[in-house]
Amino acid sequence: MTGNIKLYKYLYVNGGLMMLQNSNLQFTNATRLNDPFDCHPALFDFSHAPEYPYNWPPKDFMVEKGKTDTENLRNSAWICSLSKIHDSLLMWSYYGNHKGVCVGLDMEKVNKYLSRILCGIYGAMEMEVQYRDVIDKPDYFRDAKDFFSYQLSTKAKAWEHEQEVRLLLLDPTPAGRSQHPFYAPMALPYKPKRKREVIDWKEVRAYPHLGGECFDSLYLGIKTEPEKRERIIAEARKCNPAIKIFQMTIDPDAFRLKEELIRE
Repeated sequence: MTGNIKLYKYLYVNGGLMMLQNSNLQFTNATRLNDPFDCHPALFDFSHAPEYPYNWPPKDFMVEKGKTDTENLRNSAWICSLSKIHDSLLMWSYYGNHKGVCVGLDMEKVNKYLSRILCGIYGAMEMEVQYRDVIDKPDYFRDAKDFFSYQLSTKAKAWEHEQEVRLLLLDPTPAGRSQHPFYAPMALPYKPKRKREVIDWKEVRAYPHLGGECFDSLYLGIKTEPEKRERIIAEARKCNPAIKIFQMTIDPDAFRLKEELIRE
């Protein structure tokens, strides 16, 4: 994996605490992302299935197979969404109305951990999201585009302000519960309400471990509550004593945010 040197994760304070306390990243199944269009088979045009002699295999069968293959890819993808920027007004608003945090990741160091994960046949991957104003659907059967990347990294232009880069795991395995360093541990993000509850596998998250040195910086929202602020600062310095911590502030000369370094 290669890519940007620094990427950022916007979080509510509790999510930031969990990330730093456990020194990991959370990957979520593609069907559970906020945007219902994410990785959806509807991104493709299946209307031009090839016609074979004697109608074998049948044209309808080929259409359904194409839809099933793309749905299976979506179901098997676990994604961690990051951003290229740490000072987006909209992104800060999404996470607790500026009460959250933003964690900066040193991707050169992160990739040393993710590159060794055993996950399906591909391992961990990094993809920069491509934003489109109008869906120009590729022909699933005739177009030569890279369907894999197209399906997993295409979003509506309305999301362009996020400047998203995705980390991707395909078919993470529950063997990760053994805490083996080459697997991404799997867990639910909540405690089941009753014993032997039937759990949809897609509700489970993947949590690959990172070294503390991967957490390069921490940005505190303008409205982060004082008690939570002190707690997450303490956790950040425990995770990585060299982490740089910033307080986001209002730029009095423009509609933008700026950061101020917090000295120990």
